Amino acid sequence: MQAVYIDTEFTQLSAERRLISLGLVAAGGAEFYVELSDTWEEADCSDFVREIVLPQLQPQRHGLPAAEAARAAHAFLTGLGEIEIVGDALAWDWPLLVELLAPLGLPDNVCGHRQVDDPLAVLPSAAIPHHALYDARLLCALCEGRALPGE
Repeated sequence: MQAVYIDTEFTQLSAERRLISLGLVAAGGAEFYVELSDTWEEADCSDFVREIVLPQLQPQRHGLPAAEAARAAHAFLTGLGEIEIVGDALAWDWPLLVELLAPLGLPDNVCGHRQVDDPLAVLPSAAIPHHALYDARLLCALCEGRALPGE
């Protein structure tokens, strides 16, 4: 079974959070990244998200409405064979993934999810970009024992 590492960026650390972006990186190298264009507004965001996360977004390149993003994420996951979703913040990331995929349901090949202790804690805080794809890449590299991206 292949591990697929997940990271999300969302509006705020509260029950009212809304998904901004989703990054998925498979241990085998396949990657998926999307920014949601119709599920949140800047006014929904915490100061941290406004200052750190939003400036990194490229909606013209990666933005999709939620329905299209759900279809694309579903197709990506379905194409990977038997997988397990792995993350360091699954209390936030897993429900956001499930909510995004709700219209289609979780693909049958997703066999579960697994929380890992925060491997990013070994890095200086300045080395964590707070970008869903880049953070998922870091998580994958650290958990799979690979060189960090950019090294």
